[in-house]
Amino acid sequence: MQRTISKILIANRGEISCRVSATAKRLGIKSVAVYSEADRFAKHVSMADEAVCVGPTRAAESYLNIPRIIQACKDTGAEAVHPGYGFLSENTKFSQACADNGIEFIGPSPSAILDMGDKIQSKKIAQEAGVHTIPGFVGILDTIEEVIRVANDIGYPVMIKASAGGGGKGMRIAYNDAEAAEGFRLSRDEAMASFGDDRLFVEKFIEEPRHIEIQLIADKHGNVIYLPERECSIQRRNQKVLEEAPSPFITPEVRKVMGEQAVALAKQVGYHSAGTVEFLVDKHQQHYFLEMNTRLQVEHPVTEEISGVDLVEQMIRVAEGKELPFKQSDITIKGWALESRVYAEDPLRGFLPATGRLNRYIEPCQAAVRSALELEYPEAAEDGIVRCDSGVTEWSEISMHYDPLISKLITHGKDRPAALKLMAGALDR
Repeated sequence: MQRTISKILIANRGEISCRVSATAKRLGIKSVAVYSEADRFAKHVSMADEAVCVGPTRAAESYLNIPRIIQACKDTGAEAVHPGYGFLSENTKFSQACADNGIEFIGPSPSAILDMGDKIQSKKIAQEAGVHTIPGFVGILDTIEEVIRVANDIGYPVMIKASAGGGGKGMRIAYNDAEAAEGFRLSRDEAMASFGDDRLFVEKFIEEPRHIEIQLIADKHGNVIYLPERECSIQRRNQKVLEEAPSPFITPEVRKVMGEQAVALAKQVGYHSAGTVEFLVDKHQQHYFLEMNTRLQVEHPVTEEISGVDLVEQMIRVAEGKELPFKQSDITIKGWALESRVYAEDPLRGFLPATGRLNRYIEPCQAAVRSALELEYPEAAEDGIVRCDSGVTEWSEISMHYDPLISKLITHGKDRPAALKLMAGALDR
């Protein structure tokens, strides 16, 4: 059944809220921002057509407050909610609350979020769908003795992981029994503190891995399309810092197999909307399922640049019940794209978040970057793209209560050298 969405509430903040507002405006759809008391004068608030305060500074009382966000939808007449990433984007209770109140959740169904949100359950489903998975024990391990026994059965090194984990939390590598015992204790404590869930499992640690992911977009009519892959191997503390698309490592044949397996997994759970299937790829180009993120990824712009697909627009169209306007054969790779995440952090204090007022903030100008490259790299200068997705302006307040990511710098060129030259030039400006 199709429906027309005329107003969207964005249950998020910062650059992703700004990103969704911009696409909604282009489509003629009104947007509603939510904000905490600390974000009253934030950029995302000024970009939306309406704004509603949903609580105090603490995220648990505002951006994670499901009843207040549902009430904000009712008060403003928003027919749909876009969750962005983080916060409530992969919260089954929130997506179900939207459904119970007749509000369209611009994302997958509650059941798909639930199935893919648990790493043990998602691995079982992936195996059923014929997706390559990392060798390991698919089940819960409750004692140190069990972990050591399984680790020896698999063969060291192993990765001890939290079932509800994410963002590098609740993970430890073990090369022997002593490290497995210590890793079990540390991972369990960290998992409980971070997720309120201390269930652990063990799998083979893939050495020299690359982190490569497949972007999917699926409608409610059974159509699932995979877009060109993203490589996210440059990480710090298991968190992505620099992403590119396509990957410079895999072959077209491997890309096709990975894409088809990602599609099979999505179909296995009746998936619709945007989603990402993450893989680890070893030095022999063998890929292994890592997890599925049932939301829009931070790094989605690089996929948009090389595919020409506006993922936020397609998420909205899917939520309206429309079929995808393209087929798999229509998807090609157009050039090369890079993304650098820009954080408010202090390098002299171990890259801890830096808070306070942003006294100086200048985004690079595409024309200036192109002009500077005219003599050195005319091909990049001719049609290079410099894009900045930001959630701040000069004099914005950087709060200690939220993620220190303030913007994302994206460049697109005809090939990888061109995209790299554009990125270097843009970061200098």
